[in-house]
This record gives sequence, C-alpha cells and structure tokens, in this order.
Amino acid sequence: MSNKRKRGILNSNSLSNTKATSRFGSSNMKLIPSPKRSQLTIFIILAIVLVLVIMLLFLFKDSILPSTIPKNIEPVYDYYKSCIESETKTGAFILGQQAGYINPPEFTPGSEYMPFSNYLNFLGTGVPYWYYISGNNVKKNQMPSKEKMQEELNTFLQERLQDCNFQKFEQMGYSITYSIPQVKTSIKENSITTDVSHQLTISFENQTWTKKTHSTKTNTNLGKFYNLAKKIYEDNEQTMFLENYAVDILRLYAPVDGSELTCSSKIWQTNQVRQDLINALEVNIPQTKIKGNYYTLSKPQNKYFIHDIGENINTNINFAFSSQWPVKIEVWPNEGEIMKADPIGLQQGLGTLGFCYVPYHFVYDFAYPVLIQVYSDEEMFQFPVVVSLDKNTPRQSVDAESLPNTIPELCQNKITQLSISTYNTDLNPVNTNINFKCFDTSCPIGQTEAGKLTANFPQCANGYIIASAEGYETAKQIITTIEPSSATIILDKKYTLDLELTKGTSQLQSDEYAIISLNKINPLTNEVQTSQTYAYPEQKQITITEGTYKIKTYVYSDSTITLESSTMQKCTQIPKTGILGVFGATEEKCFTINIPEQIASSAVSGGGTQEYFITEQELKNSDTLSINTPFFPKPTSPEQLQTNYNNIEINSLDINLE
Repeated sequence: MSNKRKRGILNSNSLSNTKATSRFGSSNMKLIPSPKRSQLTIFIILAIVLVLVIMLLFLFKDSILPSTIPKNIEPVYDYYKSCIESETKTGAFILGQQAGYINPPEFTPGSEYMPFSNYLNFLGTGVPYWYYISGNNVKKNQMPSKEKMQEELNTFLQERLQDCNFQKFEQMGYSITYSIPQVKTSIKENSITTDVSHQLTISFENQTWTKKTHSTKTNTNLGKFYNLAKKIYEDNEQTMFLENYAVDILRLYAPVDGSELTCSSKIWQTNQVRQDLINALEVNIPQTKIKGNYYTLSKPQNKYFIHDIGENINTNINFAFSSQWPVKIEVWPNEGEIMKADPIGLQQGLGTLGFCYVPYHFVYDFAYPVLIQVYSDEEMFQFPVVVSLDKNTPRQSVDAESLPNTIPELCQNKITQLSISTYNTDLNPVNTNINFKCFDTSCPIGQTEAGKLTANFPQCANGYIIASAEGYETAKQIITTIEPSSATIILDKKYTLDLELTKGTSQLQSDEYAIISLNKINPLTNEVQTSQTYAYPEQKQITITEGTYKIKTYVYSDSTITLESSTMQKCTQIPKTGILGVFGATEEKCFTINIPEQIASSAVSGGGTQEYFITEQELKNSDTLSINTPFFPKPTSPEQLQTNYNNIEINSLDINLE
C-alpha cells in the first residue's frame, strides 16, 4: 500500500475519531467550516438583497427617486404644488369653521318644545353641534372623527385640484395635461400631509416631463386644535362643568328656592326672569376659562371660572353665547306670565310664629348653546354644544345618538342598476367622474364614456349622484336608488374672466384693497350652491359659471381708529351662608369684565351688495367682469365705522360683463 493511500486511511480514521470525540464531549477539538463555503453564502445573500432593492426602486421610482425637473418646467410644477397647499389650507379653514365638517350633516329643524336644530347660526354660517337635543327631545352627538375629517378633505381636494388654473402658463406656450386626481391626506398635530396620485404631464418646446405622485406638507394647527377641542368636549361629558356653571347662573340670577321675611305674596314676572337669565349668560359664559397660561386674572375670585382638564393649556380658548341664539327656559309652578309664592304665618293656627315668611321653590328646564373656539392669530377650530338642565339638574352623561361617520358596507353592496347621461348646456356629451353620496358616505361609481354610464349603485333613498369633469362645475342630482332608473345631468361650463373693481369713478388707491364674495344661489330656495371669495387687487381673475349670484364687496382703507378700553362690572345679590341665608339675608357679589383697547388698522370705506343673473351667452362673449362699488367717507370713529358696515347691506353694486 502506498504512502498516499495510507495517509488517506489515516485521515479517515482521524475524522471518525474526531466525530466520536465531539459527540461524547471527551475532546476539545472543533469542526471549522470551510472558508470558501461561507464566502459563497454571503455572496448569495448580497445578490438577493441587491435584486430586491432594484425591484423596489423600479416599483416605487416616482416616490423614491424623484425625477429631475427641467428648469423651464419647474415654475409650472411649483405653481401646482402651491395650488395643492393653498387648497389644503382652504379645506382646513372650512373644517375649523364648521366643527370638523366640509359637507355638514343634513339640516334637521328644532321645534317649539326644543328650539335647537342640528346647526348653530354663527354670523350667518351654520356650525354643526357636537351635542344637541333634537326637536323631538332626542340627545344627539355629531362630533366627527379625525378619519372622517380626512375623508371629507380628500373629496374636497379631489374636486378642487381639478380647478388649478394653468391658463397663464398655457398662454406662454406650455401644454399641461392631467387625469382626475386621487387624494389622501393625513391630519397631524401641526401640519397636513397631502398625497396626490395622478399623471401630470408638462410640455414646453422640445421637452416633456411627467410625474404621477405629488406630496406636500401644509403647516396648520388644525390637528392640534381638533385634539384640544375633543379633549374639552369629552371632559365636559364626564364632569359636566358647563352644566354645573348653568346651575350656579340659574341660582344666582333667578328665583329657584329660598324664603323671604314678608307677609305678602312674592311675585316675579316670567319674561323678566327669562331676560335676566339671558343677560347673565352673556356676561358669564365669556368668563369661562380652561386652566392654562393664555389669560390673566383681574381678581383672585375669578378663579371660579377656571376649569382644569388635567393639563395647562397655552392655546387661546373662548366660550361664547349670544342672546340671539335659541334658548329654552320653562319654569314650574307658574300662573301664565307670573311666578307666585304665598306667605306662611297668616294661616289659622300659625299665629304663634310671631312672623310670616314666603318660601318658594321653582323648577326649571334650562337649555342654551355655547360656542367653544380654539384659536390663534389666523386659525380657529370651533364647535357648539347645548348646555342643558332638566328640572334644575345637570343632564346625565349618557350615550347620545351619533350620526354614522362611515358605512363601510354601503359601497360594497351596489345592487341597483342606473343609466347616467352627462351633457353640457349645449347638450353635447361630457365625460365625467361619477360618485354617489348617501348620508355622509361617498362611493366612487365610475366614469362616463361619450357621456354615458350604466353601473350598479348602492340602494339609498334621496341620495346624490355627483358628476365632476375638468372645466365644468361639479353637479349633483338627488335620486332614489331603490329600483333601476336613469338620470340626466347637465354640467355648467366654467369661464375665466378678468376681474376689475372700481370705487366710485376711480381705481383703488395704493392703501386700499377689497374682498369680493360671489355666492351662487338657487333663485327658488335661496340656498347657496357654491361660494367664492377673492382678494383684489392680488387676484384679478375669476372663474364662474352661468347662474344667479349674490355679490358682496368690502373695500378697506388704512385707518387708525382707536377702540377705547372699557371695564364692566356685574353685581348680584346672593344668599348669605348659614342661618342668616335661611331668613333671606343676602350679600353682594361682583365680577369685573375688562375689554382691552384696540386699534382698527383698516376700516371699511366702500362696498355694496347685488343679486345678479349671468347667462352663459354673456360669459362666452365677455373677457372682464367689472364691478363698481359705492364709496363712503373714511371713518374716524367707531360710530362711523359701524355706519359704513351697515351701508354695505343697503348699497347696490354696478355690475357689467364686457
């Protein structure tokens, strides 16, 4: 046997011995993996990772590797992103003004028994209650979730982004095409992230650039303000601090229970008691504070008005009440317009008392709105609630009926076939995007081709078909989809005109500007269908459609009117504590309200209101909407300022299409 063969046998035996030794733990020898095999494994793993990275880059190249924008196309895309941000701010503003709604719940009226509808009329705008009592005495909750707000903002932006006006770029030779956008927003504490998905193609000269995804971050306190508003609302649902204040107001400003040393009947006029309570609400509600550092106390006793929700707040919070808002005040016993209490001590058998006194006890149902506003210098989130006492007692914190935020199953059950036709006013077919809205749920249906679509819809009584198309005003039509049917929708074409405003016989001066609002109304019901606001002269173009418009202008000039500070003191007599209070002894308690000095840096110096019908033929043949507004003397005092505001409502505008 050769030496080579012997070495092989020896190696084999050695390996066997090694395995055996390792198995029984009687040796320190270890098996060392092959270096070549380890290197091969690492290379395989690196190759797999590299392939995955390449696949991800390919799939998400639009978002991961943004394409370089040609310099001459960059201004167009910058404008588009600013349009996204501007419309997001507009949507956030509407959400803040309307208690978290862009499309508020369907209006339900109050009743003689309970005067609260589901909206509070604040300065002409309906703000949905977060909590109210319906006309048939049902407790209801309308607080939207943040997810619901995001849904409404998504739909709002999908419609509004189709109206981004590229006209000035098109006049410069750019070609811009884009599809109907899909929008997803995320409301964060101090910002809103807006992600838009659709193909935007911009061409100029010999260059063409396309992008499918677009993202912006808009700075806004909407999320922060909503979270704080929700915290205040939920705290009141647990502690009933607003209702407890209502109990104190009722007992301080109206006869509830007590006694007076007199031998004659005690009489109160019901209407006067009602007015005293309303006046007390106007004085006391604005004094309410949430514990924080956004206010100063003029007197230590004003700590009474501070409520602690568990944290120090550094954001402005205002509680408001107006005597113009609906209030429910019912009292028992009463004799029509008189509340009466008779003396004790004059009756037979009670002469040994040596005196007579009048005890009284009245029971009230007392309910009124409070508007809660969370705000900074430029932003606000507001929501109203109804504060309610039932027989002198704060309402119980029980579950109220809530409006559904979403009905996920609705869009999954499309079982009724409808045929939809969409045309413009010349009866030419228009390709549109069709959605269906039932209550507060919106379902995408599809797109019309050559103005026609046959598709299945969810079943709903009095839902809305919503048709939108680029260059046209979004149209909606009420329909019941219980059985198969058809619908024809006419869309009004949008026209862009130059806007020109004059005051009297002259142009606006350098220190003047104007706010112009155009509310398109239904002439039969006077309902506002669309609303637009323009700041002139910054905005000198306007986009409108055929219809009846209520046009209002405010012209402002520089001013230095000083609104002087004032102090108002409200005092009331309250029963003393102890035995003296039983016999009617009272003490005076006073509250001070300080109104700081303010300077009006701009004041109304012109304006007016006009209802005007604009035909499509006029829009086709015109380039400019011209508005001439009356001018007023520049105010130098608060009284003149108030007069000028009143003149806005009674002065007409001269409107021409040229």
